Amino acid sequence: MKKNSFDLGLALAVATRAALLAGEIQKEYAGGETFDIERKGEIDLVTEVDLKCEKAIVEVISDAYPDHGIMAEEGSDKSAGNNGFLWIVDPLDGTTNFAHRFPVYCSSVALTIDKERSVGAVYDPTRDEMFTAIKGRGAFLNGEPIKVSQTGELIDSLLATGFPYGIKSVARNNLKEFSAMVMKAQAIRRPGAAALDLCYVACGRLDGFWEFHLKPWDMAGGALMVTEAGGEVTRADGDPTDIFTPEIVASNGVIHKMMVEVVNE
Repeated sequence: MKKNSFDLGLALAVATRAALLAGEIQKEYAGGETFDIERKGEIDLVTEVDLKCEKAIVEVISDAYPDHGIMAEEGSDKSAGNNGFLWIVDPLDGTTNFAHRFPVYCSSVALTIDKERSVGAVYDPTRDEMFTAIKGRGAFLNGEPIKVSQTGELIDSLLATGFPYGIKSVARNNLKEFSAMVMKAQAIRRPGAAALDLCYVACGRLDGFWEFHLKPWDMAGGALMVTEAGGEVTRADGDPTDIFTPEIVASNGVIHKMMVEVVNE
């Protein structure tokens, strides 16, 4: 498939359809139906809903683009050979929240082309909010354009962060960084779904977000939302990111340097 003739709008329609389908599955089980929960680690959960959502998303993508690669959180990976098209899927971001019936979770579907974030759809079924973006064409919430905030000082900023599943064993578990940032910001939240945190930066509900030890599916869709909404996304040290960078600082751009400085104090 020739990349210069590839229809990004059609790809976004596929991403949106897949994310919505996963959201419908989440709604079905959130209504009270029981589901199985297993552990991938001491505090890292996976539910049968994750697996059903992933299966549904992968089927939508594979039907539309059988020659594209797929990287999905629960292992439904498919090689794309050397064609450069890779879909990155988080079928249920916020699994721990979902397992506890805490209403902060979403599905995230993103397409990267030659490792560049190109299309993203993040759907929050609890609020019926669909965040979408195409590289170079802006970011949207339920079809309406969104922009990052204009907050100019950390002390006026509402930020979000998260902590790794290996918080008891990894070297950079974010506790020191959180302690430093909470003394500089107006307030910090820890909602528990990185894709939504990034979308909230994109639409101005949050002024910034940072986290370590993330996976590509945690960030691929949300990071595109931020940059397309006028914000900034880097590594923790301020250097550029790629889809495999395991850490992120995302902001409205105005407070970005301040956030990077505090994270690296």
